[in-house]
Amino acid sequence: MKYDLYKCNAKDSHRYILGKSGQRTLFIVGLNPSTANQFKADTTVAKVQQVALNNGYDGIVMTNLSPVRSTDPKKLPKRMMAQTMTGNIDQILAYSNLHPNPLFWAAWGSDITTRGYLLRACAQLHAGVRDQGGSWVHFGALTKAGHPRHPSRLAYAWSFSAFDIDGYLT
Repeated sequence: MKYDLYKCNAKDSHRYILGKSGQRTLFIVGLNPSTANQFKADTTVAKVQQVALNNGYDGIVMTNLSPVRSTDPKKLPKRMMAQTMTGNIDQILAYSNLHPNPLFWAAWGSDITTRGYLLRACAQLHAGVRDQGGSWVHFGALTKAGHPRHPSRLAYAWSFSAFDIDGYLT
């Protein structure tokens, strides 16, 4: 499969956007990109794409709180340059701004707590989404700690629910 939406840095070590255009688009916000690229999906992207299709979305935009590729989120850098994080959020918001009232699926899992910059990126992204008239959902039940579940461990029988991101961030 070739994805027609793809934004990365020159070395493809940072991925900002991966997706497929459609009439009804769902924005997915994970923690960090793994191995998917414009030519092939990884497990996470394949699962979110199937969930989107099962729920009437023909377009997806996979984004992440951190643009740094890693197969293990615990191996993300301990510190992140502010310009890297802001550049990532700017890329996401520039594309979501093309869609009226964008819908964002919170899908980062509990590893968001492993790096302080991830929560800050979440708050920054949410501020932009709110300014665009966007809204948030999660898929399935929240974790015991109140985090939205990561798609790698989802059941297709689950459903979307509104996500109180303001409450989550406080």
